[in-house]
Amino acid sequence: MENDIRIVTTQAENSDWANLGYYKKRNRELGLPDENEKRIVFMGDSITEEWGNLYPEFFSGKNYINRGIGGQTTPQMLIRFKPDAIDLKPDVIVILAGTNDIAGNTGPSTVRMITDNIFSMAELAIAYDIIVVLASILPVYQYPWVDDVLDPLSVIDSINSKIKDYVENKGLVFLDYYSSMVDDRKGLKSDYTSDGVHPNEAGYKVMSAIADEIISQDFVLS
Repeated sequence: MENDIRIVTTQAENSDWANLGYYKKRNRELGLPDENEKRIVFMGDSITEEWGNLYPEFFSGKNYINRGIGGQTTPQMLIRFKPDAIDLKPDVIVILAGTNDIAGNTGPSTVRMITDNIFSMAELAIAYDIIVVLASILPVYQYPWVDDVLDPLSVIDSINSKIKDYVENKGLVFLDYYSSMVDDRKGLKSDYTSDGVHPNEAGYKVMSAIADEIISQDFVLS
């Protein structure tokens, strides 16, 4: 009987494709914001998650909540967007997503598929009267864990362009990490990364300055 129970548990864990359980306990412990609390959720993948590890100063002493999960793609984020972002009752949600889709982490994706998922998250937040900040995908020249990604440079350019257009059309907020972090090859500047994809501490310091500047604007947190 014990073996049967263990098998069922393992199957349930493996079926949590979007990793809904990853932040479940922390979300419950966090609770709802205080009356005057301006809560900001950062939704993303490993680039967001590791931000809290490599440069924790960015989150320290602020109402910034990190809800990144390493390796995730936009369809996974869309599934967990309500429990991990909307249900935390933030004033602002910052979405940084899409690079793992390009790398094919959960299968082939088109530009349209990726942007549809990002825009769906944005529209869910808007429906709950939450301010949406959409971030550009960081530059990547080559994904070191895959060999068959065709022209990531143009795909990233296309997605970032579509995000910027969407933001302008919807009156949202655009967070441009790309322009400050790109090198001459359209990759991530070597000073800001150790693998060409993920920021190091220096990279996160640049991202933190950009994010803080945008978030502090009156039109974001009024």
